[in-house]
Amino acid sequence: MNQYIETEIINRVGYIFMNRPKANCYEINFMQELAGEIQQFIADPEVKVIVLASRLKKFFSAGADIKIFEANTVEENQAMVLAARKAANLLSDSPKITIAAVNGHALGGGLELAMACDIRLGMAGEYLLGLPEIKLGLIPGNGGSQRLVRLVGRVRALEILITGDSFGPDKALDYQLFNHLFSGEEFDQQVKDFAENLARGPLKAMEATKKCVYHGGERSFAEGMALEQAAVDPLYDTPDAKEGYQAFLEKRLPVFE
Repeated sequence: MNQYIETEIINRVGYIFMNRPKANCYEINFMQELAGEIQQFIADPEVKVIVLASRLKKFFSAGADIKIFEANTVEENQAMVLAARKAANLLSDSPKITIAAVNGHALGGGLELAMACDIRLGMAGEYLLGLPEIKLGLIPGNGGSQRLVRLVGRVRALEILITGDSFGPDKALDYQLFNHLFSGEEFDQQVKDFAENLARGPLKAMEATKKCVYHGGERSFAEGMALEQAAVDPLYDTPDAKEGYQAFLEKRLPVFE
């Protein structure tokens, strides 16, 4: 049984809740539990969308537990970073769409987890986001520098990383780090509605879309077009495509597998 991670499945959405008071600061066991649950949902045919959220009211995650980090040996800290990197990579590499529901402070490794997700939904409020590792004489180790530059651009990413300064959810939306910003009163329901709407979509087509966007964007246009063609061709003869055509003709909502 997990100590820090809770899960549930509702309407084909797999929810992963971090729950390590007071701030969801992580250590190696936390990250190993998180990685295990992400793997379970990736493999579960009943889950079409994965949501990473927090049970704590004021924190999404404040990153690594500095007290444990300070007490560890260098080798122990490297093992913890590897575990955190694995969890982040599972979120980004998952064939299923992953969503970060950011309801509070997301700093360091906590923000790296959010950035590893495909979509970030933020709650309006007074909290901070940032990558303050430079103030500890370090840099992000779980993909933070590479994901940030791809999300907000090189100029802004360099400033955020080199200063280590934090910013609020309004700026996160302005920076396009957040896809949407929802009010506190409606946050949980808005996240649920957003995720369940995606979960009603065609799984294979969503997987193909994610592959084309991520991998195609790293290639030449011609190579990206070839990737798109290879991804779309098998979809034409799927039950979901047939259902989509039929629903369009019948002027109704499709019911995908």
